[in-house]
Amino acid sequence: MLGVGLASGVIIPAVAQAAAPIAAASDLKFALNALAAQFKTDTGRELKITYGSSGYFAQQLQQGAPFELFLSANESLVFKLADAGKTMDRGTLYGEGRIVLFAPHGSALKVDAGLADLKAALMDGRVRKFAIANPEHAPYGVAAQQALESQGLWEAAKSKLVLGENVAQAAQFASSGSAEGGIFAYALALSPEVSKLGDYVLIPATWHKPLQQRMVLMKNAGETAQMFYAYLQKPAARAVMRKFGFALPNEAS
Repeated sequence: MLGVGLASGVIIPAVAQAAAPIAAASDLKFALNALAAQFKTDTGRELKITYGSSGYFAQQLQQGAPFELFLSANESLVFKLADAGKTMDRGTLYGEGRIVLFAPHGSALKVDAGLADLKAALMDGRVRKFAIANPEHAPYGVAAQQALESQGLWEAAKSKLVLGENVAQAAQFASSGSAEGGIFAYALALSPEVSKLGDYVLIPATWHKPLQQRMVLMKNAGETAQMFYAYLQKPAARAVMRKFGFALPNEAS
């Protein structure tokens, strides 16, 4: 067949490479989709990105899940995998996460940086449902809980909570009107798909522990995953990450 192809002037393409499987925190959806598309344009390489809870991914990777690159919303999960000998090294930071208070258009809840109206709305019944990611396995859920605790609102909010399996689902609950509001990732609030649905305000970073977000190559990482890992650290990719709220400590957001 090769001889026929050459004789006829037909170029027979090489066998297509399998898409590299990547596990990514759900707050990365919009930033990473944009970068993956550009990566394919630049290199011709395919990626298969699965978004979800960092905690769930870490459990799966400990048990041998075949992801080749892990982008976690909590660097401690990367360090645990590294200590267990699952990764090539201890990875690299790709951003510091922030959280926002969000209220959909038409909500009785008004957003303010001090959460004053949220406090009042929890007491007077205007907030019946409030969305956050599940703190048991989602780093952004932990940050939301810490922020509410810092302002003395956790006990009042607990009975109103609608828990997303990951921060993207929490954003969906809060922005769709299924809840009067919620706390979720700044990166998701910045996306056109979410920002058009309501109003948001950044919650002070001092109200929760730092969300140091780290990525790491797994021991089984192939060439495409390694190329994408390096690609994400280049200036052009860093500019996209900053646009979506993932600035590093030495970068302006």
